[in-house]
Amino acid sequence: MTTATRQEVLGLYRSIFRLARKWQATSGQMEDTIREKQYILNEARTLFRKSKNLMDTDLIEQCIDESTARIEVGLHYKIPYPRPIHLPPMGLIPLRETK
Repeated sequence: MTTATRQEVLGLYRSIFRLARKWQATSGQMEDTIREKQYILNEARTLFRKSKNLMDTDLIEQCIDESTARIEVGLHYKIPYPRPIHLPPMGLIPLRETK
């Protein structure tokens, strides 16, 4: 890992912890805020520890991009949890056979 990449990863890690410190739940309930802050911290620790031994620079850049995108989505929608993958429209309706 290059020095610049290392600094970028550490900066991203610090920014996630700053985000968790300032996070407020949209419900306004203190219990929800505490739960969401803890989720952000635990998720960051887990994912960063899981990826700490990566050596491939392309894979590291991909993880950085995914983390940045997840932060932006969380801030935009005001939820710390990852967005569910959406099914295509009418994805669950079975097709009728024509006779």
